[in-house]
Amino acid sequence: MKHIFPGLRSFATDQSTQGLIAVTASLIGGGTVFYRLVEKFSWLDSLYFTVITLTTVGYGDLSPQTAAGKVFTMVYVFVGIGVLVLFISELASHVIAARTRPSDT
Repeated sequence: MKHIFPGLRSFATDQSTQGLIAVTASLIGGGTVFYRLVEKFSWLDSLYFTVITLTTVGYGDLSPQTAAGKVFTMVYVFVGIGVLVLFISELASHVIAARTRPSDT
């Protein structure tokens, strides 16, 4: 557990992952705004639906009702899952690397 925070710090400060962090944040923020404006979900429901969709959990409690929302979601899933998998993979590799580095104690 003590290696998670150094791994997160390493991930956040690594120049090669900062672009990925920005893309992922934009992807989540953009989806949230889209569902708020087009599907009229609340802000919380919009964020919730975005995360549930990108992580492929899909509880089914919310779903797009408009044609625009359905088309957006189909494209969003293909683009978003790839980005999210890369994000999680890079984050995990930084945490694992922090765990395997010798500690200063």
